[in-house]
Amino acid sequence: METPFYPGVPEPDAEHCEKWRETNGQQAAPARASPSPSPAPARKQRGAARKRAFALFIKSRQISKIGNTSPQELGGQNVHWECCGQKFEEEVGIHKHVGNEHMPEVLQQSEAIFKVVAQTNTKLTRKHDLADNKVTLSQRNGTKEEFDISTWLPDTSHINFDELACAAGEVLLYYCYCDIEEPQEICAWQKALCRQLHFTGKVRISKEGINGTVGGCKTATELYIQTMLSHPLFQTMSTEDFKRSAGGAHCFQDLRVGVFKEIVPMGVDPEKVSYKDAGIHLTPEEFHRKVEALSNDAQIRKDTILLDCRNFYESKIGNFQHCLDPNIRKFSYFPDYVDANLECFKDKQVLMYCTGGIRCERASAYLRSKDVCKEVYQLKGGIHKYLEQFPSGFYRGKLFVFDDRYAISANDDIISECIYCGVSWDEYRLCSTSYCCQLVLSCVHCRKKGLVACCVACQEKGKATTEIQSGRPRKEECECTEKRVRIPVMLPH
Repeated sequence: METPFYPGVPEPDAEHCEKWRETNGQQAAPARASPSPSPAPARKQRGAARKRAFALFIKSRQISKIGNTSPQELGGQNVHWECCGQKFEEEVGIHKHVGNEHMPEVLQQSEAIFKVVAQTNTKLTRKHDLADNKVTLSQRNGTKEEFDISTWLPDTSHINFDELACAAGEVLLYYCYCDIEEPQEICAWQKALCRQLHFTGKVRISKEGINGTVGGCKTATELYIQTMLSHPLFQTMSTEDFKRSAGGAHCFQDLRVGVFKEIVPMGVDPEKVSYKDAGIHLTPEEFHRKVEALSNDAQIRKDTILLDCRNFYESKIGNFQHCLDPNIRKFSYFPDYVDANLECFKDKQVLMYCTGGIRCERASAYLRSKDVCKEVYQLKGGIHKYLEQFPSGFYRGKLFVFDDRYAISANDDIISECIYCGVSWDEYRLCSTSYCCQLVLSCVHCRKKGLVACCVACQEKGKATTEIQSGRPRKEECECTEKRVRIPVMLPH
């Protein structure tokens, strides 16, 4: 259901957006080259995109459980909104707050929504544009074979995507390790499928499997799951392998589908360390019991390592109690971390976890290849599945996600703090300098003071008038990142 606008609260139309830019000293957004058919329909689409972006921003601040929340729960009287450390009981209050404080994010989302609508005006179905669905594949004998991927695409002729653009959406997170002989073929199919369903997100394919996180309307995500499960390569998957959370196509800037060496970048050849040698999978219930025993027994804590396989900025805003956080910046550092701290894992029972389970598949296989642990276990479905069953369990804080939401909530705990004043805070924002892609925990009061960068160096660069603002940000390491210890070394316990 579309979020309504209230009397006295400005709608995010073109005039209001331009006034906001003038008031805040920003130039009007430059005209973008887009595949819009004509100026009048484009203006109408942009207006609709702004309203949709505003409504989606409101929805993103609504407190709900992780998982497939029903419309009745979302529209209930007990719903409230939280943003910038404030709690809003009335919808008119959160509307005013967003209109005054968050128009930059709303405008950014509106452009992303407009781009998705413009790019998906041409629909791929079994009945239309079949010539675009033919892929030429090179065979091992040197010949070339043309394959029609439309045989793997669902019929969407009964779906009106224009009407569904304002419907409730969600984000799917999934992976499947399996042997794929022709990853380019699966890549072409996934591109066509995601475009057909008006998805945004990221899908990685390799000879070892597929890894995806995509967003769209719920009608489309259900059809995507059905299509995936019907493919012969993914028969080992079930509906439980798809983790759901409230969101949609607005959670990603675009759609990226590609073929890679690994479906999760650990930096180790999959043929040398295979997912087939992974640790023992524990259901959320089994994992919960083991963590409970660890919490209640000092001897078990001495003999067990509860290992967080994620990056430091993920663990900072949410983790399991009594966990070991490697404090690494990239998952590709994990093998070096294990090698540098191998003595600490000797004769230990290791309980391993990550966001959705995929990193643990390779991480547990790598740790087991060292042959030093008593046993290596991993949480099946990751933190995401654990929180669906134990929202008030042993995981505290938010769950970091790799999209424009940055995090999703399961409980009210805040375990991190503002880097400037130390107040409890767990809402990430990108560093304010255009060249830096680091995430910053800066509370609303410090942001109002202009403290919006990740470090002093970036703060000073942000004040410089000569800084180039156009173009995509370059992923450079800034001063604070360069000073981090690449591979932390821990003491045996």
